[in-house]
Amino acid sequence: MLRDVRKWNMEKAKEFLQLNKEEAETVLRLNIQPTRVGSQCSFYEDFALRGIRVDTVQPGFVSCTLKVPPRLSDKSGNLAKGAVANLVDEVGAAVVHVEGLPMNVSVDMSISFLGTAKLNDELEITSKVLGQRGSYSGTIVLVRNKATGELIAEGRHSLFGKKSSKL
Repeated sequence: MLRDVRKWNMEKAKEFLQLNKEEAETVLRLNIQPTRVGSQCSFYEDFALRGIRVDTVQPGFVSCTLKVPPRLSDKSGNLAKGAVANLVDEVGAAVVHVEGLPMNVSVDMSISFLGTAKLNDELEITSKVLGQRGSYSGTIVLVRNKATGELIAEGRHSLFGKKSSKL
């Protein structure tokens, strides 16, 4: 019985992810160049992070702006939940990043989705350090509609990373 349920779920997932003809043709037209160390941004960075403007950087605080682009919206024209998770991950990590050290590793993330953002809405994404203990850091990320002030999402992000040497 459990095997049948899993098989049905896998078939439903496969059906959901199947591309229609137009989508398949769009994917075939993508020109994705391999990335090399020291080269420009990667496909991921170009796709997921293009358009983010850093407005304020202070110790323990980062504020950014992003206008919701079509590539990050779902079929309903809302900012995709995965895009929100990515913003929490990236902006939450940026606030604790130390230049010259490797990026911190995400240990835990929790996100409360409180509203929706539509295509072309301008968002304010802020991240603040909640605390640090040894190599462990905790941050909070707020995603707001800049025009209305509506809170779209609140994310808590825990990270672990190397500290600089005292030598």
